[in-house]
Amino acid sequence: MVNTYPLFVSRQTVFTSKETVLKSRALLISKSLAVIDNQTRDSVGQVMSILETDGLSHILVTDAEGDPVFEASVYSENKDITEWGVDQALGGFDAFYSVLSDGAFTSSAAIPIISGDTISGAVFISERDAEQGEIILSLQRNIIRLSVMMSVIIIALGVLFSGTITRRITLVLNAIKSVREGEYGYRVEVSGNDELTQLGEEFNSLTSRLQVTEETRRRFVSDASHELKTPLASIKLLSDSILQNETMDSATVREFVGDIGTEAERLARTTEKLLSLTRIDSAVNTTRRVPVDMGRVITGAVRILRQLASENSVTLHSDLQDGCTVLATDDDIYQIALNLIENAIKYNSWGGSVFIRLARVFDSVELTVEDTGIGIPEDDLPHIFDRFYRVDKARSREAGGSGLGLSIVKSTAREHGGDVRAERRSEGGMRFAVVFPYYDAEKSEGSEREARD
Repeated sequence: MVNTYPLFVSRQTVFTSKETVLKSRALLISKSLAVIDNQTRDSVGQVMSILETDGLSHILVTDAEGDPVFEASVYSENKDITEWGVDQALGGFDAFYSVLSDGAFTSSAAIPIISGDTISGAVFISERDAEQGEIILSLQRNIIRLSVMMSVIIIALGVLFSGTITRRITLVLNAIKSVREGEYGYRVEVSGNDELTQLGEEFNSLTSRLQVTEETRRRFVSDASHELKTPLASIKLLSDSILQNETMDSATVREFVGDIGTEAERLARTTEKLLSLTRIDSAVNTTRRVPVDMGRVITGAVRILRQLASENSVTLHSDLQDGCTVLATDDDIYQIALNLIENAIKYNSWGGSVFIRLARVFDSVELTVEDTGIGIPEDDLPHIFDRFYRVDKARSREAGGSGLGLSIVKSTAREHGGDVRAERRSEGGMRFAVVFPYYDAEKSEGSEREARD
């Protein structure tokens, strides 16, 4: 378009100008000759001698039969064009033809000579304008040079941009390959402010989450292996001691067997909790949730734990409001209550107390378990729901804890649309609160009826 359109417009402008000028000059000659009664070579020559004909390269005047009456030429004209123009003029039409050739505009115009009401002849004139042709050719050369320069610049910019984009895409591809090979700490640095930069940022965010997930997985596997290995090692050591010591008395044997049973129970508890976490993490919930009266389930958990509280000289205080219904399962609510109350007993002070409260708060049901123990340091609070995390590892092992109870509480609560929070009591000890959405049976039935309708 850069090469064609400007040149086309320029040539059309010159053609239009030439047509106007040549037809005007031919019309002037035609009118000057129309007043001659007898158009002979002499009479036409006399008239042509007084007319302005400078710049014309060819002049031809014919009679009504097309025979030349006057002709002057400084440049050989194309005979076909001449004959075509004369025929058009003798037929009563104006004619014009122009072409850019050999670096010059060659233009021709033909006008009929009308004497009275009859055509008495034709005027054909031509002009060869090398100056205008040179201007057009110069313009064409400049446009070609400009086009070549623009093409070179566009190609250079295209190579530059494509190279830049290719390098940035290659960075992302290399990063993807590195992450695919397990290098989750790899980060891609993509500068700029475009979609590739956003892609790099999203990739870095994704790899950060993958790295955290991988570290959590490795720590979980390591901790789980350690938790399972410890009771197994104790069982093996105790059983080997019994087998290798043939003179061991029955009392010692019974003591060792009792220790083996204790370690086996610990192993079973850890395995059961790991299976619970696996079920929750799999996000496959095949259990049908039903309305559950939390007060009834918590009462059962308190009843089971009274013996443990008595052994630790801990007093249980219950304040359970009626009508606290949630949409869950009995087993999940029981497991949450059992874990929280059991921890409050085990990690309480000797002769301490545990306060269990259940109440409806607006559209929620809140279970609160408080103890009067030494509490948890502020630095450890953000991590207490992490799996296998223990504040006091020695005391936790002594109490039979696996570091999984609070993780199960949080995961189970969130599975049913709830949440759990922990905070230190100003008077000492800890407060754990689990909040569930309240289940309104009447409202739920109304919604189901509207859906059916």
